[in-house]
Amino acid sequence: MNLKHERIASILAREIRSGRVGHGDQLPGEVELAKRFAVSRNTVRSALAVLNEDGLITTRTGKGSFVLFDGRPLDDRLGWTHALAAQGVETHVRVLRLALVQDPVLTERVGLESPDLIVIERLRVIIGGEPISIERSRIPAIGELRDLPSRGLLNDSIIATLGHAGLHLDHGRQRLRGRPLDEEEAALLQRPPGTWFLHTRRTSWTADDRFAEQVDSLLDPQHFELSHTYTGTTQ
Repeated sequence: MNLKHERIASILAREIRSGRVGHGDQLPGEVELAKRFAVSRNTVRSALAVLNEDGLITTRTGKGSFVLFDGRPLDDRLGWTHALAAQGVETHVRVLRLALVQDPVLTERVGLESPDLIVIERLRVIIGGEPISIERSRIPAIGELRDLPSRGLLNDSIIATLGHAGLHLDHGRQRLRGRPLDEEEAALLQRPPGTWFLHTRRTSWTADDRFAEQVDSLLDPQHFELSHTYTGTTQ
């Protein structure tokens, strides 16, 4: 059976994740929470400590606890810029690298004849706020895409650039895990080295099964939540 503080933390976490308590909102004080759950203030403090450790809230001495987590389900097939904007989060992107590279392992795996790829590395920053992700995309260096390093992305969008070249994302696979930032990543994201971020790898193909993109993203878990919807049963 869960301890009292774990049960309280679970209830408050559901309220935060559902959006009932929004990003930046202040939680009720310890006395009010103690009355609500009919527990001691020490139990409330333990529950808040769990939420703080999970990155859902931040506690400011003398001011109270505030919701830090703003993760909402995002359709990343739209591209993070549009998916975040649809949730009211405005970001801008800085291109860190746009270059022609060779990756024989990946190109062989996805069935490309040439080992050449275009790599696009970008840093995403909340307008007026902090960096929240690094995205490293690899797309085939074919046709007009081969000239990207000299002319840049169409409308600063990888999806728009791929679509203009006739590569429309249709299906793919994605994996998710957590890992600590290395020193270079931490410096770019303005976090201490070793900070844990979500790491996703999504590989996408067109409707006729042509490789279109592989993107590795490091996502701040305080700002991103990936949601998976399924029907039927799983084994």
